[in-house]
Amino acid sequence: MKSVAVLGTAFVLLASVPAAARPVASTPEWPLYGYDSGRRNVSPDTRLTADNVGKLRRKQVRLDGTVDSSPILVGGRIVVTTTYGRTEAIDPANGKVLWRFVPPSYSSLAGSARITNSTPAASTDRTAVYSSAPDGRVRKLRLSNGKVLWTTRITRDPTHEKITSSLNVSRGLVLATTGGYVGDAPPYQGHVVTMSERTGRIAHVWNSLCANRHTLILPSSCSSSDSAIWSRNGAAVDPANGTIAVATGNGPWNGSTDWGDSTLVLSPDASRLLRHWTPTNQNELNTTDADLGSTSPGFLENGYGVQAGKDGKLRLLQLHRLPGPNTRLGGELQTVPTPGGIAIFSVPAIWKGKWVFVSDSSGTAAWQLRGGRLHAMWSNGNGGTSPVVAGSLLYVAGSGGIHVYVPTSGKEVTTLPGGSLHWQSPIVAGGRVVLAEGNANEHATTGILNIYR
Repeated sequence: MKSVAVLGTAFVLLASVPAAARPVASTPEWPLYGYDSGRRNVSPDTRLTADNVGKLRRKQVRLDGTVDSSPILVGGRIVVTTTYGRTEAIDPANGKVLWRFVPPSYSSLAGSARITNSTPAASTDRTAVYSSAPDGRVRKLRLSNGKVLWTTRITRDPTHEKITSSLNVSRGLVLATTGGYVGDAPPYQGHVVTMSERTGRIAHVWNSLCANRHTLILPSSCSSSDSAIWSRNGAAVDPANGTIAVATGNGPWNGSTDWGDSTLVLSPDASRLLRHWTPTNQNELNTTDADLGSTSPGFLENGYGVQAGKDGKLRLLQLHRLPGPNTRLGGELQTVPTPGGIAIFSVPAIWKGKWVFVSDSSGTAAWQLRGGRLHAMWSNGNGGTSPVVAGSLLYVAGSGGIHVYVPTSGKEVTTLPGGSLHWQSPIVAGGRVVLAEGNANEHATTGILNIYR
């Protein structure tokens, strides 16, 4: 599947106006993958409109690594993590690298199959960013200069367990998840790890296999393997109550200690499993490599949610009413086909609590939640990665560029030119769009970042 990525911000230099006389403007931000901890992929930024978005021009910035994830924008800096763990802060006005953190493991990993696709995350106080590396560690870096403030290991076997998903931040905790590398070579398990923002100390670990063990486990010490948590957003936080929702990939399931191919709701600190939804064909998904967890739950209003997967189906769930841990299967409210009826590797955008936008490699579609049902609103044949909404426009990267639509009708406003994509998706902030190019699986040590301004 191909994708495109974009970064956005606009800054006006008022050199001739005395500082005291200048109006105070909010700093443009896109601090997390999906914009907020709920991963809704929606920003309130209204600076780009149908009248001016087509006037954006692309600046390409050459990087010393491939960004097969999304950028963030915080404190006037674009921050990205490359596939071998370099994290860099970039000036959105000119593309200059302001600082660069290189993990000690870089020289031994560069060009190898050990990669990360994780998007960094801004700290709650906006003074630091959290980033991942293929050495299995999460680091807190000072935003002003990239200095390491703490480092925490979240896997005991980084040669088998990969930090694929983007980091998240909620209630003073950094949220991270693990999966496996391409080829699903065991042993590995999906873990949810929560860490203190202040110290990096691990607060809790929840394991999707051997779930009765509440610490980082050596993968080979668990009798079950796989059940990766590898979607683009990893752990999403329900905006209504702070609970954490994840979806797992192929793996065994028993309704007790093993939770392969399931949607799971954890307590806000990931200390315990509260609720689950597991499809009736879980065993079939597992045996046919049709991971449910190729994407993640999307939060709608009134406790509703959507979950897609590699099987090309989008299910409507009542997340707040799912049962606690037990051996019950099924219970979805509705099932509809994804745009192309094929595997989903993207994350839905949830707009106004009612609109759901989904893209796969064959198309993009919109539904609206009304009366406890999803109603199809429009669709097209333009494939893409994870859609995002900013102000009154919908952006979908793929099929030759970034397609910009009117969300309610699907009318195309413009297409911004772009290159080849994998899992990247754009961000939109302050009158700019930002998107990376490339594919981590090509193991390149160079890459391109597009800034549309």
